[in-house]
Amino acid sequence: MEYHYEDSYQLKEFIELNSKKFENKLLTEAVNVKEKINEILAIGNIDLVNNAHKLVVYIIDDEKEKLKLFAKQEGIAWATHSIDLNFKLEWIQAIRRTLWRFIQIYYKMSHKKALSDFFELEQQINNQVDQFLNSFFISYSTYKDSLITAHRELVEKLSVPIIPITADVCILPLIGSIDSLRTSILEEKVLTEIGVAHIQTLIMDLSGIADMENAIIDNLMKIVDGASLMGCNTVITGLRPEVVRKIVKMGTRLDFQTKTFGNLQQALKHFLNIEYLYL
Repeated sequence: MEYHYEDSYQLKEFIELNSKKFENKLLTEAVNVKEKINEILAIGNIDLVNNAHKLVVYIIDDEKEKLKLFAKQEGIAWATHSIDLNFKLEWIQAIRRTLWRFIQIYYKMSHKKALSDFFELEQQINNQVDQFLNSFFISYSTYKDSLITAHRELVEKLSVPIIPITADVCILPLIGSIDSLRTSILEEKVLTEIGVAHIQTLIMDLSGIADMENAIIDNLMKIVDGASLMGCNTVITGLRPEVVRKIVKMGTRLDFQTKTFGNLQQALKHFLNIEYLYL
């Protein structure tokens, strides 16, 4: 198998120019995940292959903060859709093995790396992969626990789980049915929490709501307006087509500062400032 290589290539450039070979090797390493890639994409809008490229770039560039934010976003996504953690662990370890295989090839072709450089690179890469896994599992566990609590509180009609993501960004995942009693509780708790926690951005995820009556939609829009008056921008994600049609028929207009995203992952990528990087 021939690889694209010139003496001027750095490691990231070498992997970038041989990205298809990298993907093929990665898929042979992740036997079980390979069969689930399309399913995971459909369930959670999680593109494993492109995310692998992104992770490799963060690791090689030693972008510790971007890697931690990316791991946090991934943890929330996998927890939201209850995707088997065994697949994530296998995938990350396959990325680690594939990356080291390409480093081996790069060193062999370059003939210019000292042994000390190699050990320094070994420490950087393995530490970064381990940091990603650690941050991912902490994020997954924290968000999963919050969702479990939300489900329990839903039974008690008190499901208003405002989950902090950063110092000033929080998520409000709404699940189950919403009636007038719940919206009144929602209004009180949301506005109170905005004031107490000084929330600047509230991501209201409605993907767990199948349908809503017109009066409930109107009440939710009033909550959005109330949040705006308190200096908090509301972001709405996961609106179902049935709800959107009702909003259109009602002639309801969102505040001009209210952003909407198709799903929670898109909002997280935007507000955690994780840009797409492709090899």
